[in-house]
Amino acid sequence: MNTTEFLTIATAIVPDRPAMVFEDRRISYAELGVRVNRLSNALADLGVGAGDRIAMLQVNCHQYVETYFAAARLDAVYVPLNFRTRADELTHMLNDAAPKVIFVGERYVDLVKECAENVASLEHFVTLEAAVEGWHSYESLIESGDDSERVPNDDDNDLTMILFTSGTTTFPKGVMLSHDSFSSYILATVTPADPDEETSNILTVPLYHIAGVQSVMAAIFAGRTLLIQRQFEAKQWMEIVEKERANRAMMVPTMLKMLMDHPDFHKHDLSSLEVITYGAAPMPLPVIRQAIQEFPGMSFINAFGQTETAATITMLPPEDHVLEGNEDEVERKLKHLSSIGKPLEDVDVRIFDEDGHPVALGETGEIAARGARLMKGYWNQEDATAETIRDGWLFTGDLGYQDEDGYIYLAGRARDFIKRGGEMVSPEEVEQVLQSHDAVEEAAIIGVPDLDWGERVRAIVVLKDGEQASEEDISEYCRQRLASFKKPESVVFCEELPRNPMGKVLKRLLKEEYSHPVVVE
Repeated sequence: MNTTEFLTIATAIVPDRPAMVFEDRRISYAELGVRVNRLSNALADLGVGAGDRIAMLQVNCHQYVETYFAAARLDAVYVPLNFRTRADELTHMLNDAAPKVIFVGERYVDLVKECAENVASLEHFVTLEAAVEGWHSYESLIESGDDSERVPNDDDNDLTMILFTSGTTTFPKGVMLSHDSFSSYILATVTPADPDEETSNILTVPLYHIAGVQSVMAAIFAGRTLLIQRQFEAKQWMEIVEKERANRAMMVPTMLKMLMDHPDFHKHDLSSLEVITYGAAPMPLPVIRQAIQEFPGMSFINAFGQTETAATITMLPPEDHVLEGNEDEVERKLKHLSSIGKPLEDVDVRIFDEDGHPVALGETGEIAARGARLMKGYWNQEDATAETIRDGWLFTGDLGYQDEDGYIYLAGRARDFIKRGGEMVSPEEVEQVLQSHDAVEEAAIIGVPDLDWGERVRAIVVLKDGEQASEEDISEYCRQRLASFKKPESVVFCEELPRNPMGKVLKRLLKEEYSHPVVVE
């Protein structure tokens, strides 16, 4: 199914229901349909057509949703960009995706102007807020377009979105997702809009992230009201839930812990919440156990997936979060609570050894998935695609094992990715920055387990003979050259890095020696 049908169906069934609530603005499904039509026609007047890329750089807002569906009606390809990116990363992504149009939030205008000098593809710039000389105004485009509805020609397997994700190389890779990448999951797991059932979903995960995108797709198809928060802030989140009587939420573990740790947590009425889905990073067992106590009767869902899988591939359902029964049953549920659940029915999930053979129960290997919703590949990176998708199986890079009950447990990362608060950090990228420091001989990056963030970034640094540098020097050097979530939060100095005979750094040994918790003052 073409994803534009999600909006068409919901608009026909619940036209007067609020589709989005963003700060002081409420937009009904009927109004959303009109705005999408006008924007798509305005973009067509600018010369945007099938296959053209349309980029977005902004924190969460209602324009994200409108722009995606407008792009899809034109058979164009939507490219949401990480708003935490630095200039060199943004320049790389823009040159890689080569968008014709970019929509820009006010705080990112200067950054885009800086990068645009080195990006040949950009023909049109659209400001979402304050006027910018020489740029189009978002609302002016809406006003200039006519109301006629464009019917897209794309079929299920055609490309509709490119999401950039951190990889093992220096810069992010563009993950190509088709209409079927989204619709196969939505049609299998979400009930269509119902005029008699009103549900609201607070959306606070970033809309450049697969979790945010899937939340939008599910909400629109189900005719839910999206309560959009620009960026997560615990106090405001609770105020929105209380005021709007939100029923559903998607959170990363860090957000859930920040919420429960907030001094005003028990001062707000959050009783309207019925479902909390969490994922994007490992959930510490103490945090989910606390959440189960703090939200009695809540349906918790642990959804595991990644950008390359386009959505959830394994799930720990609500019943596995109910810690009731006899002693043996509770003990078994506590064990399952540390898992990522079982594979969904419409996805094949297996665990393979290094030779590509399925492992036995209890043995650790790389988790791989097969099914309609997986990515088409990496944009402009055939070698990386061939390395990740082999014989129809997408290898996730996550190591894990499966128990006798069918539950899958994570056991590390094949490529040493670090997941900090739901964000993916490539050690190789940070290491390259570190090794460009004049005083650094060599460096390695590891992830340190952390209750608040899942993992924190730690640098293990060897200084050149006769050179000196402090932890603050190293951290500041990285802060100026990397997105904030990628910079090391602690630095350990040592005489040399352990290596194997082939010269590869033995990160296993580094983790054994240097994985003590980060002390944040």
